[in-house]
Amino acid sequence: MIELLSIDLSNYCSKQCSFCYNHSTREGNTLWSPSEVVAFASDCIRHGVKAVSLGGGEPFEYEGIFEVIETLYPLCYLSVTSNGLPLEDVGVWQKLQKYRPDKIHVTIHQPDNEKEVERVEALLPRIGALGIKPGLNLLVGADKVESATYVFLRMTQFLGADQIILVPQRFSNTPTPKQMASVAGGKPFQSPSCLLGCKRPDNFCSVSWDKKVCSCSFAPCKEPLETLDYNGLRKALDKVNWTSCLA
Repeated sequence: MIELLSIDLSNYCSKQCSFCYNHSTREGNTLWSPSEVVAFASDCIRHGVKAVSLGGGEPFEYEGIFEVIETLYPLCYLSVTSNGLPLEDVGVWQKLQKYRPDKIHVTIHQPDNEKEVERVEALLPRIGALGIKPGLNLLVGADKVESATYVFLRMTQFLGADQIILVPQRFSNTPTPKQMASVAGGKPFQSPSCLLGCKRPDNFCSVSWDKKVCSCSFAPCKEPLETLDYNGLRKALDKVNWTSCLA
């Protein structure tokens, strides 16, 4: 049974990181209308999905994001993954005060960039003050283990271990599991379950911005949704020829 559902709303992101798994760009696109996202996620929730995560692209640059949040929030545990930059806009922040998800994960892509670290460090408590649980996704590249270690320690001064996810950079510059563990100082930490080896999850599904389905956001073996509902999700998953993103 699928209990955890991730939906990428677009592949548009003004930050345009070169290593983005979604290949998001400033010229990106979306095929999801807000009403389609709501109808699809709602049907999945009726069939047992307990938590929905909205990503992108940059979800807070997606037109209709607050319509989606308003409708889905009462139905499931709702989280949003963001680079945090749109939340500096007064209009976006005002809407967030009214339409709030359960959790917002803000990503630090460059732990060696003090300006980015300071920006996220200041933003997380503000999110918490709204009654939204703040979280941090800390991207770890093999060449930035030392700076990631410093940022991890710095963020644990006001975030719990359950609020920080260490994300290994994929496709290139990927750290070893030992390097990832060193970032957390040898203590227990959160990371994608594939850290020690690729294994297809049985309760998670990722749906991409172009309405394709796989059991992993990074894996290339995506199948298109024939219908925008739970039945279409299951049928697409059954067709997936599972392949590791590192293959």
